[in-house]
Amino acid sequence: METATIPTELEAYWKQLDCGFPRVEPMFADCMREALAALSRQGVDAYIEHARFLGKMGRGAEPILIFLENWPTVARMLGEEALPAVMECIRRMWKSPNGNSITPFLQALPAAARRLQSPQQLHCFLDIVLDFMERTTGSIHGIHQTFPSPGLPEFFKQIPLLLGQLSLAGLKEWVEYGVRYYKDHPDRQIDYFSLQSADSRAVLQRERHGTLLVDNERKLDMYLRGLWHDEQQLIPYSTAFDILRQPVPYYDKLGIRLPDVYDDAQEVAGIDRYRAVLAHIAGHRRWTTAIFADNFSPFQRMAVEFLEDSRVEYLALREYPGLRRIFMALHPIPAEDACNPEQESGVRHRLAMLSRAILDPQHSYKNPHIVEFAQRFRDLMRQGDSSTSEMAELAVAFVAKTRRQSDQLAQIHFTDTVVDYRDDNRQMWKFIEEGDEEEAFDAPRKIEPGEEITGLPPRHYHEWDYLNQSYRPDWVSVYEALHPPGNAADIDRLLAKHGALAKQLKKMLDLLKPQEKVRIRYQEDGSELDLDVALRSLIDYKSGATPDPRINMSHRTSGRSIAVMLLLDLSESLNESVFAGMGGKPPNSQKASGSDQTILELSQEAVSLLAWAIEKLGDPFAIAGFHSNTRHDVRYLHIKGYSERWGDPVKGRLAAMQAGYSTRMGAAMRHSAHYLEQQQADKKLMLILTDGEPSDIDSKDGRLLIEDARQAVIELDRQGIYAYCINLDRKADDYVADIFGKQYTIIDRVAQLPEKLPQLFISLTK
Repeated sequence: METATIPTELEAYWKQLDCGFPRVEPMFADCMREALAALSRQGVDAYIEHARFLGKMGRGAEPILIFLENWPTVARMLGEEALPAVMECIRRMWKSPNGNSITPFLQALPAAARRLQSPQQLHCFLDIVLDFMERTTGSIHGIHQTFPSPGLPEFFKQIPLLLGQLSLAGLKEWVEYGVRYYKDHPDRQIDYFSLQSADSRAVLQRERHGTLLVDNERKLDMYLRGLWHDEQQLIPYSTAFDILRQPVPYYDKLGIRLPDVYDDAQEVAGIDRYRAVLAHIAGHRRWTTAIFADNFSPFQRMAVEFLEDSRVEYLALREYPGLRRIFMALHPIPAEDACNPEQESGVRHRLAMLSRAILDPQHSYKNPHIVEFAQRFRDLMRQGDSSTSEMAELAVAFVAKTRRQSDQLAQIHFTDTVVDYRDDNRQMWKFIEEGDEEEAFDAPRKIEPGEEITGLPPRHYHEWDYLNQSYRPDWVSVYEALHPPGNAADIDRLLAKHGALAKQLKKMLDLLKPQEKVRIRYQEDGSELDLDVALRSLIDYKSGATPDPRINMSHRTSGRSIAVMLLLDLSESLNESVFAGMGGKPPNSQKASGSDQTILELSQEAVSLLAWAIEKLGDPFAIAGFHSNTRHDVRYLHIKGYSERWGDPVKGRLAAMQAGYSTRMGAAMRHSAHYLEQQQADKKLMLILTDGEPSDIDSKDGRLLIEDARQAVIELDRQGIYAYCINLDRKADDYVADIFGKQYTIIDRVAQLPEKLPQLFISLTK
């Protein structure tokens, strides 16, 4: 081979490399000089030796080219001692069917090195890679043949994003989830590890470091309501999948849009960064008035936004001075001489300095315009709250007085000019003519023809996987709606049918009603004198001590403090006849009366009697039904809410109940708990009425949904909710104890349900 292009001092290294790829020769000299500057003598020898191996292993020129270019940079970050572990990982890929992953692995190595920063971290990363490779190579559907891991190359392509969002522990959990669920499904595995699938993104969000909005939404909502007297829905947007555009917070008619996660920054906790954003936005909502944008140039609009941002923060600091620490820490401090006016536009730089000077009275800026306009701003604010229009006038004056020829340059100075807790100010502007991209802020939201609100958006719940002892995040979609109405008179006829049973129940209910009087002592005002305390106070008075003025007492009735949720399984099996288990024929006595009912009809009778009984006791209760059609479509139907009385609207919904589809019980229980948990009661009881085991058409493993329901019961117990199952399945002994432990009753004779259900409730709550 001709070596004329190789400098004389590098010929020995070129011969040692023994590379036959023409593409390598032109760039070898530059790579070698960088290696000689970065590596020790032993490091250079190892560099050439391993590059030679990569050129001889039969994977083309790409591996050796990438290695020669990247290793000196990686070695600076991780040290030369990391090379043996890297090459061992490559050799194991080469000996397996995964040779196609070597090139993407080498391409990902510099990004991984920048994030990992130590050989120990690199070893942990390589362990994750090798475990991933071994578990997904040759394992599809148990066929033992040699084929590569489908997801490994896609995984390496996502390394910069993944390591930017996850710790190594989080990366391991994310990989573990994908391997566990998709090692037998190559297409789904590719979707997961290329971040295309929904659960891939959901697990990534769950494992991310920093302060997550979803974990702190309630706290921030209370902050917004309590301090700013403002109510807005907090809507997260992802910062993980839109790195180039870098979206910023904003608000519109639908709510306040915030990043889904904030890391700690400048010694400010992530939760305080959220508070800073909300304080700034709440200030805009309170004090900013939209003005017309048409008469301002782009530079003037930018200046108006900076000064209006400073105004709302100035007003916010008047009310809550403690915000100053957070604003001061998060607001950048542009260096006065950072912008080169001969090469870049300095408009943003000057405005950022002015904004900082307004926020920090102790600033060190000497620029006379910055000092002047910061003082003019403060003088204006001392006269009152000022207004958006006055800020616009001040901004126009600042732009006119500081304008430079270099402001027209295409290159704009951005360093230390982005105040990331401020919103994008879209609410400040309105336009004389509304165009395709310009929506007047104060225009009402329009509903397009044919657009209807068909129900609430789904709530997503996790589901327990007993095989791997972990949750599948956001796995089940629960759609809730108000049950359609029916004829309330049908329920009245059912109650009249059971008049004799109702009389028996009434006697039992009268015994349960609160009747005992409880004495409340030590009251300054009360219904009668407490003689014991009064005598003691008199003795204290006579002896010169201060007497206790709480000499009265009062009485109250000892009440029940129970909240109840009645959850009804409305799956297809409820349409079966009560006597289907008797060969499809009712006993003669039942046949004569024509009462060959379905389980659904009998459930309506039982639930009606129970609802009547609970209403008599005065306990708050709700009724809901559920059925499912795969994990993507669990229907939750409100029949009675806690705030509703037992009346015709509720009876009508109960009369209209219909059965269909399957029984995904765990998701329904979790959603019911969402409402029951909010009730103020000493005891919270969830009664689940079902006629079969949990099942769904997309679950082939019969134990999967049983174990998930069991896990849901454990979760309810942690929430202080007592779950109890009334099961109408003759075969329930095979599974119901696994779910509910001892908290269940099996009613073998389904026809007795109207009698048994109210009595069971009474026994549970007495």
